[in-house]
Amino acid sequence: MLWMKHHGIISVANSVLNSIDLDQTVAHLLVTVRNDGYAQGYTECTQHVNNALRVNWDTDRSATHGVDTGAAHAAAKTEYNNLHLPLMDLVTAALQADDFVAQLKEVFPDDGDDDEDLD
Repeated sequence: MLWMKHHGIISVANSVLNSIDLDQTVAHLLVTVRNDGYAQGYTECTQHVNNALRVNWDTDRSATHGVDTGAAHAAAKTEYNNLHLPLMDLVTAALQADDFVAQLKEVFPDDGDDDEDLD
C-alpha cells in the first residue's frame, strides 16, 4: 500500500493530466469559447451602437458573420464531456483485481528500484 501512496496515485494523476487527448480537447474547447464570446460581445456591441446612434450597423464584414459559434462551442463541450482516455480503462481494470497494487505497478512501472520494499 505504500507504493500506492507514494507512486500509484501520483502516476495516475500525472498520466491523466499529461494526456495528449486531454490537452487537445481542452485547447479546442478554449478556442471555441473564445470565438463564441467574441461573437456574442460583437453582437451586443452592435446592438448598443445601433441604439445609441440610431443607425443600422452593418455586420456583414464581421469575422463571425454567419458563423454559428454557439454550436461549435456546444460541440466542443460535448467532446470534452465524452472524452475517453484509454489509460482509465487500464486503471479501472487494475483496481478491480484482488492485487490491484501489482496490477497498477504493471501499468505504471517505476524508473528505479530504490523503493522495492514499498508494498
